[in-house]
Amino acid sequence: MKWMLNLFPPLLFQRIKIMEVSQDFQYCRVRVKRSIWTRNLHGTTFGGTIYSAADSPLPMLYWQLFAQRGLQVESWLQAGQIRYEKPAATELILEFRLSDEDVAWATAELESKGRFRQSIDVLAVDLNGTICARISMEAYVRLARDEQGAHAAF
Repeated sequence: MKWMLNLFPPLLFQRIKIMEVSQDFQYCRVRVKRSIWTRNLHGTTFGGTIYSAADSPLPMLYWQLFAQRGLQVESWLQAGQIRYEKPAATELILEFRLSDEDVAWATAELESKGRFRQSIDVLAVDLNGTICARISMEAYVRLARDEQGAHAAF
C-alpha cells in the first residue's frame, strides 16, 4: 500500500509521502514536504496540499485492515473538515491511528449492518512540534457489492 500511494500522482506531485504503515494497518504516518510546488503566496504550505495529505490514508487503512481479515470492503472519505491553526513553514507530519476499540466497533458494525461511518481527528504538526492544522475526517466503509465486481486490496 505504501509504495502504491507514494506513486499516486495527486500525492506524488504535491510532495506527500507515506512514511510508515503498520503491519496491522492501524497506524500510518504521512509527510508533507515543502517545495516550490506546495508553497502558497506567503511561502508556507498551501492548505489544499495539507488537506490532500489527509484524504487517502483513513479509507485505505480500513480497506487493507479488512482485506487482511478476508473481507472485501469499499471505503472512501465521505466528509472532512480542516481548521488551519498556524502557517506551515516546515515539513508536516500527520499520524493516523485506529485503536483496537475503533476496529472492534467497525467490525461489529460491518457484521450487523454491512456498513459504518467513523470519524477520527488528525493533527498536521510541523518539525518544531507546532500544530498547523486540525483535521476531522469521516470514513465510510461498506461490504463490497457483488454486482460491481469487488476489487481486491493491493
